[in-house]
Amino acid sequence: MKEFSFEKNFSNTIAIMRPDAHIPSMLKLAPILIALVYGIIMYRFSAWRTRGELDAKSTPLQDAGLQHIMDQMAGALDLDQIKVFIYEIEPVNGLAAPDGRIFITRGFMNKFKAGDVTADELASVIAHELGHVALGHSRRRMIDFSGQNAIRVALGMVLGRIIPGVGAYLANMLATMVGAHLSRSDEYEADAYAAALLTKAGIGTQAQKSLFLKLEALTGASGQPLAWLMSHPKTHLRIAAIEKLENRWSAKS
Repeated sequence: MKEFSFEKNFSNTIAIMRPDAHIPSMLKLAPILIALVYGIIMYRFSAWRTRGELDAKSTPLQDAGLQHIMDQMAGALDLDQIKVFIYEIEPVNGLAAPDGRIFITRGFMNKFKAGDVTADELASVIAHELGHVALGHSRRRMIDFSGQNAIRVALGMVLGRIIPGVGAYLANMLATMVGAHLSRSDEYEADAYAAALLTKAGIGTQAQKSLFLKLEALTGASGQPLAWLMSHPKTHLRIAAIEKLENRWSAKS
């Protein structure tokens, strides 16, 4: 019969109960936790910096050619008005700021003034950015950003041991792909929101789809880096998703 040692078993029990018994395993998680906190801090810093930039370089949008269509969308949302600002930069873009404000760049307004973009098409951009705000994408991006940092660190630790020297690059690439997938999902959701709003406002989705066909030429997307292309759905897929919604709505009516 195996001899029972009270002293040995008592010592093992005490070792298990010691507060510092799990410290080594906690230390292994420290880089991931630090990455999460770092992601949150960097997102908040970026949001603060963006707000300052937008405050300094933006003015309220006041354009008689857009007022009627803006009133249509406001009525569909049961609002008195939709506040939109012009961001005084040349690149063609729309922006939903973390604080909920909607911006159209001066470059986009110049395209509208030149006749390259119609009022309905510009309204579709505003509707899309309203979708980002209404669906909470700005808040969700803070979680996504910090999560991507954690994924990058965790994968870097694992892959760095398996493939020294290359693992960190693979981890960064995989984390970027995860972020791009989440960004594409946000774009599809904002497209759907815009399509519903434009339909309810009596504007329709034709301008939304026609603008998609112009976007690459307007924004110079063909010259953008791979990360930009990965984070935005392909034009034909965005149009197909809207047409799928149209068919669904037609079937119900």
